[in-house]
Amino acid sequence: MRILLLSDIHSNLEALQACLAVAPPADVIVNLGDIVGYNASPNEVTTRVRELGGTFVRGNHDKVVTGIDTVESFNPIAGLAALWNRDQLTSDHLEWLRALPQGPVAIPDLSGVQFVHGAPDDEDRYVVSIEDALQTLASSGVHIIFFGHTHIQGIFFLRSGIAENVNPEYPSIAKQETWNFQFQAGATYMVNPGSIGQPRDGDWRAGFALFDTEKQAVSFYRVPYDLRSAQERIFAANLPPRLATRLAAGR
Repeated sequence: MRILLLSDIHSNLEALQACLAVAPPADVIVNLGDIVGYNASPNEVTTRVRELGGTFVRGNHDKVVTGIDTVESFNPIAGLAALWNRDQLTSDHLEWLRALPQGPVAIPDLSGVQFVHGAPDDEDRYVVSIEDALQTLASSGVHIIFFGHTHIQGIFFLRSGIAENVNPEYPSIAKQETWNFQFQAGATYMVNPGSIGQPRDGDWRAGFALFDTEKQAVSFYRVPYDLRSAQERIFAANLPPRLATRLAAGR
């Protein structure tokens, strides 16, 4: 089975379109949450991911935009963007987003793998360091956990009592690139496919991943997209300009 992993699209239509245009064939699509928020195309992005279908996990921005949670948990810029996204979304899209399931979720007949937004114990928890990941890795009842939320593409793993992390290495930040990783038996992994709509690892390109269950390997992708159009949508919507400049910096 080949599983396409999408996460943290954040209403960035241009980035989503670019990723889907180059994504390899997949049997299943899994969306790890934060479909909306930050950027300026919430209806277009929600329409597209609903057309794609697959397995979904809700994200913290999905909760705030749909009113499940409040903006008090967000910084002012994120809060303003969430409220703007809420005002723009159709009632049908709001209802659909509000019904997204809380992680962890699993795919039938795929054992040893689960999908979350933040972490299995707390859907809003950020896993950005070995220390953040260690308890989950040590206590997990599954082999691989796919997560989003941090917008940082990479892997944490625990093998023979030693915890490590690895991030994809790309020679360029201007073209499409792929980086492959092979899973090993006896280890436990937390894998972040990266953010499509708002990367925060210093690379402006959209990120996603493909998991091959037969090969027990994951391929990470970085894809250039029409950054200027995404930024112009933000400016036209009178959203905070910082949201547009962040896109270019990958921060």
